[in-house]
Amino acid sequence: MKVSQITGYSVLSGNNIQKKKTNAAPSFKSSLSEVERTLARKNIKTNFNGSLFVAECSEKVVWLFQKLYGKSCLPKAINFVSLNNISIFSSLESECKNTNHAPILLIDQTFPPVSMYTDRELREFGYHFAIRNLPVHCYEDYAPILSQMDYILIDCQKIDAVKASFYFRKLYPDICICASNIPDTETFGKLSPAETISLFEGTFFRMPVTRGEHKVSPLKINYISLLNLIEEDDFDLTKAADIISQDTALIISLLRLANTRSFNSEITSVRVAVSMLGQKDLTRWIQTTVIEKLCSDKPNELMRLSLLRAKFAENLAPVFGMAMRSQELFLTGLFSILDIILDCSMEEALSMVRVSGKIRTALLEHTGSLAEVLHFIVKYESAEWQEVSRQLVLKNIEIPDVSHAWVSSLQWYAKLIAMNE
Repeated sequence: MKVSQITGYSVLSGNNIQKKKTNAAPSFKSSLSEVERTLARKNIKTNFNGSLFVAECSEKVVWLFQKLYGKSCLPKAINFVSLNNISIFSSLESECKNTNHAPILLIDQTFPPVSMYTDRELREFGYHFAIRNLPVHCYEDYAPILSQMDYILIDCQKIDAVKASFYFRKLYPDICICASNIPDTETFGKLSPAETISLFEGTFFRMPVTRGEHKVSPLKINYISLLNLIEEDDFDLTKAADIISQDTALIISLLRLANTRSFNSEITSVRVAVSMLGQKDLTRWIQTTVIEKLCSDKPNELMRLSLLRAKFAENLAPVFGMAMRSQELFLTGLFSILDIILDCSMEEALSMVRVSGKIRTALLEHTGSLAEVLHFIVKYESAEWQEVSRQLVLKNIEIPDVSHAWVSSLQWYAKLIAMNE
């Protein structure tokens, strides 16, 4: 039986991480007692039930969150409960009594629908329940369990999610239905109108739309013209101000940024704000803000993905021996999903923006040194650690250097979002 607690964390780590300086990422070479002592020094009570792997992963998550958000956001306790068809009858309520939020227990069809399990009263202790991977032929047999579920995950590649959602909504009106394993935006487009489905999960937001021709809206063309303008050598600040003045959202965002730099100066127009920033700061503001606006009709994850890839690529420039090409790497990461953002092919998307031939080659042909860094980033964000480790060995790169580049990217993005709120 597979029963596990759903968490909102991803472990950003690899094997053979070595400590470097005092603020390096924790390694996977500790003993259980060492991890417990490390977390105890942060005033975190722990109970890992003998699992060194979980302890080490927890230590890395704590390290990451402290780097990003400071000590105030760290948990007071971390408890690991290994659930199976025996431990489900143990004193779970006492093992998870220190959690700040109600744990969600995720089960599948290996959890049999018999009274000895269905009669196990855990809801009174604040637990919520979710079930996944339930075949259609098991629906009726699992009625006693389904009636106790808070969530059900329906694999849309194995089951007609819309029909299944109507079935569950009729019989279990309080259950929250999640369509999972959505492969592309076309499938998401078919599922999203269904009022019976509340949540969606999958890689669909990373897949470009392939249906027919898609015209880019005039507003997006205006944004693209800004991107093209700043690629000109010694571009005209007045032209940039005039284009920005055509969009209220851009004006508000620009003035908000300029006000943080103005001190005692009075900002009387968009042109004054543009002049105050100068070409360098204005270029970076346009690159990040325009991507945000281009993604306004897309899932938030797309904007996050594009901006994080851009900053991560820039931070990796010295790590990959390409310090002089950091701006090229930033744009390579920024435009790596431009086809998805504009709902067209990458070739068509790149025809709208002015980029160097090397960036174009990296994004269209996936060759060259820029493409190598982008390939590494994609594997890293997908947690394909075997390929990441292979690249690190080939490039003679230290894992702590990559970890710091990633954490720095997350911090930059967090500040960027906070500034725009």
